[in-house]
Amino acid sequence: MVIKPLLLAATIAALTGCAVGPDFVKPDTPVPAAFARQDAIDPATQPTSPGDMREFWRQVGDPVLDTLVDDALAANNDLRAALANYDRANALLRGARFDQLPTIRLQGDARETHVPAEEAVNGDRTTKSFQAAAVASWELDLFGRVRRDVEAQRSDAWAAAADHDALQVSIVAEVVRTYVELRGLQTRLRVAHDNVDNQAETLRLVDVRAKAGRDTDFDLERARALLDSTQARIPALEAAEGIAMHRLAVLTGRTPDALIATLATPSPIPAIRASVDGETPASVLRRRPDVAAAEYRLHAATARVGVATADLFPHLTLGALLGSRSSTANALFTAGQGAGLVALGIDWSFLDVGRVRARIRAAGADADAALAQYQQTVLLALEDTENALLTHGRTAVETDRLADAARASTRAAQLARLRYRAGASNLLEVLDADRVRLQAEDALADAQARRGESAVAVFRALAAGWPEHIAAERTKRDPQAVNVESIAAAGSRE
Repeated sequence: MVIKPLLLAATIAALTGCAVGPDFVKPDTPVPAAFARQDAIDPATQPTSPGDMREFWRQVGDPVLDTLVDDALAANNDLRAALANYDRANALLRGARFDQLPTIRLQGDARETHVPAEEAVNGDRTTKSFQAAAVASWELDLFGRVRRDVEAQRSDAWAAAADHDALQVSIVAEVVRTYVELRGLQTRLRVAHDNVDNQAETLRLVDVRAKAGRDTDFDLERARALLDSTQARIPALEAAEGIAMHRLAVLTGRTPDALIATLATPSPIPAIRASVDGETPASVLRRRPDVAAAEYRLHAATARVGVATADLFPHLTLGALLGSRSSTANALFTAGQGAGLVALGIDWSFLDVGRVRARIRAAGADADAALAQYQQTVLLALEDTENALLTHGRTAVETDRLADAARASTRAAQLARLRYRAGASNLLEVLDADRVRLQAEDALADAQARRGESAVAVFRALAAGWPEHIAAERTKRDPQAVNVESIAAAGSRE
């Protein structure tokens, strides 16, 4: 009696493979065949062997930078929060998957009832009842409501994994960019201090010459003004240097003061060179996790249209009970005390169609918004890459020109000083040459730092910076974790 209804329900569920609502299809977004600004980067400035983009910063060979990036990947609090969001999404996915299976629970009951005298049987006013049962319920997913919900939750979990990867790319790029900025500031500080020393020596020389009557007080005050102006540059640079140190400390999960001693010793500006060899807009879009996350969210929103649409159809639930009832506890599990029940429940809110259709329209609007967001994410990714390529190419040209200017201004300042000592020129030429040299050297250091930062921006736009151990960490936390390779593989992913 129990087996026949179960077989019938199982057969119906097995034969019904349809799921209402639209199936997800990856949007066909036209992209150009090549980047318009790819030629902005001179091939001669690119590495001869680009190496692994996943750890692009290691091309510098700076142990301090390597340690900072490793520490950020291990301890950055934003990354930890993103990983927790991924864990949450996976937990919700597991919960949705359980809805595809029967729900089984055990229940027991023991009662003692006292009735009025007129209701007593054979004078016994006390009755006892004991029962135990296993209860099962199973929603027959005839119209795919549960399957669509699992599909949506799976896409949400993938989106959370892609969000984690996108944040990781941003954190790595920010650490490397800030480190390049810090070394650039320290180089500019060195230039400023060197110029202070030179100008202090010039002031001393002018003072001696003024006391000997060979220079005037006017010359002395002009030399002092130039020295004071150069010294005034230093506090702002020192403040910016400290801010960069604080930023790196927080990015690596430390208090702002934690890295001051470690980073106080100046180091050369990292010479990071970007490579775009073989890259196309399509390959970049396949790699970028922010584009993948937007696609997954579109997939989830599309599936939820099906969840809402399923409410137009009846919900069928198969219930079963197998248990035992007795008036004594000892006889509860003896022969003849068993009881069973099989029921098919139907819940169909056909009178509430207006509310159901409103929910369907709302889900459809969410899907339209997700589609627009996906298309906008694609456009922003292409814009980001074009901007990064253009900026890096132009900054490289600027740096080369400024290097020539710095060399020429240094030579000019040396010649002006020699002419002044020989009495062939006045102090104004010396001071003006020193001013030009200071500006050229400072501009060169700033451009070298910006060139490194622009290279980082290129790698960030290309979505570089995915060390393998991050995917391994997700897999360790959850064996069903989505790894980097599955995110990078564009397509419907289902």
